[in-house]
Amino acid sequence: MFTHRLHFSQRALRALHLNVAFLIAFIAGSSAAFAQGPNLGKPISPAEIAAWDISIMPDGSGLPPGSGTPAEGSRIYVAKCAVCHGADGKGGLAAALIGGSPLTSGIDTTKTIANFWPYATTLFDYTRRAMPWPKPRTLTNDEVYALTAYVLALNKLIGENDVMNADTLPKVRMPNRDGFIVRFPERMP
Repeated sequence: MFTHRLHFSQRALRALHLNVAFLIAFIAGSSAAFAQGPNLGKPISPAEIAAWDISIMPDGSGLPPGSGTPAEGSRIYVAKCAVCHGADGKGGLAAALIGGSPLTSGIDTTKTIANFWPYATTLFDYTRRAMPWPKPRTLTNDEVYALTAYVLALNKLIGENDVMNADTLPKVRMPNRDGFIVRFPERMP
């Protein structure tokens, strides 16, 4: 059996102590720096956070004030949407916004707003967040309501004179509303 003894010279011992002292000082100094933060960015106020909290629930919770009609939406569509979605929402560079066979014809059926989306509020939410490409979140609330009304009217889900707003939009019954398994405590209206 071998036993080894470690022999440190005075010089090595002093170097070890200095390294330990330096390490302790570094950790203590770093803790203070980390407590202050890395000084990146700036604190965000609750009002700034609220501006980005634009979630809209299926029951309409979170819908902003505003309104729009299909006729108003038609003009906005021509100016800001037709270049991608084609004339009258029939498709172009981007997907069609109207039509679609019933989903009962199989899993491979093209999914569209009319045959797949369960809530009209989802159309409003998606349009407000992502459209128009490549300038998302540049539409006013009234423009989004009008575009939503236009697309819903093209799909014959609302009438040509119906007004969409925070009260009426959640009441639009989408054809595939019951085609999803909802894991909420209660089913949405």
